[in-house]
Amino acid sequence: MGGNIWKTLVVFVASVVMFNAFAAAEQKSVRCVDANQAASRTSGMESFRNWFHNPADWLEMGADLQLHWTYGWNIETLNDHAANRGSGWNWIQNRMRWWTKTKISDDIDFNLRLTWEFLSWDDPAHKRKEIDFDEIIFDQFNLTVRNLFDMPLTMVAGRQDIILGNGWLVAEGTPLDCGRTIYFDALRFTYKIPDRDTTVDLVYIENRAAADAYLKPINDRHKQVTEQDERGVILYVTDKSRPNLQLEGYFIYKNDNPINFRPTGAHPSPFDGPWPAAWSKKAEIYTIGGAISGPIASSEHWKYRVEGAVQTGKKQTVGGDSPEHTLQAFGTVDRLEYHFNDAKKNELHGTFEYLSGDNPGTGKNEAFDPLWGEWPQWSKLIMYAYSFDTMVGEPTNFYRLGFGHSIQLTEKMQMSTDYHLLWAGENTNKNNPIPGIIGFSDSGKFRGQLATWQLKYTLTKNLKGSLALEYFIPGNYYDSQSRDNAYFAELNLEYTF
Repeated sequence: MGGNIWKTLVVFVASVVMFNAFAAAEQKSVRCVDANQAASRTSGMESFRNWFHNPADWLEMGADLQLHWTYGWNIETLNDHAANRGSGWNWIQNRMRWWTKTKISDDIDFNLRLTWEFLSWDDPAHKRKEIDFDEIIFDQFNLTVRNLFDMPLTMVAGRQDIILGNGWLVAEGTPLDCGRTIYFDALRFTYKIPDRDTTVDLVYIENRAAADAYLKPINDRHKQVTEQDERGVILYVTDKSRPNLQLEGYFIYKNDNPINFRPTGAHPSPFDGPWPAAWSKKAEIYTIGGAISGPIASSEHWKYRVEGAVQTGKKQTVGGDSPEHTLQAFGTVDRLEYHFNDAKKNELHGTFEYLSGDNPGTGKNEAFDPLWGEWPQWSKLIMYAYSFDTMVGEPTNFYRLGFGHSIQLTEKMQMSTDYHLLWAGENTNKNNPIPGIIGFSDSGKFRGQLATWQLKYTLTKNLKGSLALEYFIPGNYYDSQSRDNAYFAELNLEYTF
């Protein structure tokens, strides 16, 4: 690792030490003064926090800061010597958010959140270091109305975060901004059925690829936050009325329209950035699915979740002028957990996931579309490894067997370890190598082995940190030039005021 990486690590470690030392000193000082002084000091800090969080009866506020360092080796190309791509990636994301909730009445709120994330990174392809102070974006801007029409009905209109179920298909509305935001521009109605623990969500989505389509960012950089203009309708029912059983059912319609070319400088693509034109695809997708979860036979130890969905409609296999093909796809993700229910909260889990892949010889498109599920649900490294398979953040065409363990090491420290075996359902890209960068074998279907490890630590009530490591050994799905091992590491600190 280069000198910049070591400097970054030193900064993060120093931050952890500083915050721990501050917390320890604060506790020690409280112990060393009498009760009145301690109470006065606590009262002063709490008074300031209370004022910041609630400066007026009609206003609530909050803020947070995230420092996020990422390092990756071969995460895109699986090739130590990829031409003009560089094998090592090293960047820091610094995100600050400030939000308000304005109370218009007991049942009506207006919610606003501003997010600023500036980045610094090493660019191995051009052998330079860069800092981008970027833009400040509105990632929440909505009106919330409860008890609409004197019914148990809530409406949220405007820019908002939406996560349905466990986020398998609906969670990430802005996948191209690397975790800065996840918002949807949407109208959402949530109805709670009286005398029954059941909710019905009806959502209309109108997302635009351009970040400045509806609300112009401060210091606007004309960025794109999703691959194409997207329109959608979701009907999602969640039923918890039965003991030890949760049922979910949904219908999702998603219409994708490629955006117009907006070339800028050295990147003549339909995006104001280095995104390939093929990422922007035309599609009309209908998804019907559901999930069932709960304990097994009322057990205190065994839990499960089974989810599956079928897709039909039309979709381009690649972007540009390629024809749309009939879409016929299926996906499922199933998880089994064993909880020891001991003091350390030991838990074992196994996962099976299948997303169908496209067989080019059929004249149809069988590749399962993750819809608005393009986020690192179980691995960040694999999200980048799909760069030339489909695109960054769009895993499809795979079988996954995962096995893992989690434990609460201390009151403030949690550790999880997972091992995954990955296969491809179809060798879709065998005739589409990118010479010098990545290639795919003629018949192999074993994608490889992935090990992931994560440590989470709560330093103080308001400060949390985590360290994640991933290691990928490619299999025979890739050709010989693209079987170099890949590594991924990230260190994260979050402070909430």
